[in-house]
Amino acid sequence: MTTADHFRITTSALGRWAVAQLQDSLAVGILWLVGLWIIRVPWAPLWALLASVLQIIPHFGPILGLLGPVLAAALRWQDWQHPFYVLILYAVIVVVDGFLLQPYIMRRVARVPMWASILVPLVLGFVIPFWGFLLAPPLLAVVYAYKSRRTT
Repeated sequence: MTTADHFRITTSALGRWAVAQLQDSLAVGILWLVGLWIIRVPWAPLWALLASVLQIIPHFGPILGLLGPVLAAALRWQDWQHPFYVLILYAVIVVVDGFLLQPYIMRRVARVPMWASILVPLVLGFVIPFWGFLLAPPLLAVVYAYKSRRTT
């Protein structure tokens, strides 16, 4: 295999991973929009769009996307229940995204098995704190691209 072949396989795998990330961000934005509409948080479409865009930033993006809806709920109702509902919505979205959406999208788009999408980031996050979580998804996409190339 030549260097050009390696470059082509790697860039193709990373491209599929980027498409998967964009699809995941869109799905998270839709979840935010529906949830914020149910809770009746002001400016729900803006917060959902912001959460969708910030979803691309690992670890910190989803938390930054949470701040706007929590503040909007707190200012609108001036109680603790509505911001708490937004926090519950955030927890539900994180669990659904981390254990269902991301593994499913990675399997469908980047051809990474669901078990690997769940287990490998946890293991790498333990072995290499912070960077393991960050590097696991694109690394998995490249590894499975090479694996599928070898089996064909």
